[in-house]
Amino acid sequence: MENRSAMNKYIENEYISLSALQHMLFCKRQCALIHVEQLWVENKFTAEGRIMHERVDRGDQIDRGRMKFEYGLPLKSSILGITGKADVVEFHQEKGTKNQWGPFPVEYKRGKPKKNFSDKVQLCAQGLCLEEMLGTKVEAGALFYGKTRRRLDVNFDSYLRELTMKTAKDVHDMIELEMTPKPCYEKKCDTCSFLQLCLPKAVGKQRNVSSWMKRMIRE
Repeated sequence: MENRSAMNKYIENEYISLSALQHMLFCKRQCALIHVEQLWVENKFTAEGRIMHERVDRGDQIDRGRMKFEYGLPLKSSILGITGKADVVEFHQEKGTKNQWGPFPVEYKRGKPKKNFSDKVQLCAQGLCLEEMLGTKVEAGALFYGKTRRRLDVNFDSYLRELTMKTAKDVHDMIELEMTPKPCYEKKCDTCSFLQLCLPKAVGKQRNVSSWMKRMIRE
């Protein structure tokens, strides 16, 4: 897969938010409204998610012998051109060593596991940032969902890594082109904080009326 990162690195004023990758795969229009048009609307669900992250992102360090925890760890990647913060990075002491620690990012989400790859890509991006920053391989991480109160382990395999790199490039291209896709209603729109601003149902109705009028003219 050809990617700008294979040839050049991004400079810091070109960096995008790490969360933009999750937004891009969840809804391209939502991603554009946030990262191109610089809009933000909060509802019950975004507020709950923000509070959860505020509780986690304290910037603390905890040492528990064979495992250390870093909260709110700043992340960046010049290869992907992203910057952000990890909720938690667990550092597991590697077997047979005293001073070698393997990073394991953990991302907190308020809801439940999604059918798409949006959360997994966001987590994988954190792993790629850690690889670039620490010069070590990050094989996996975990997503903790508040609704189920369970962790979902995620392996950073070749498919997920390629999808993460492609998504980062797609977001960069969208921002550079200042492109905001048209709305298209889906069931997930009902819980989106941008619902009243985006109005996907209204636009969909307009499209249907337009199609009906064209059919009537043809007939």
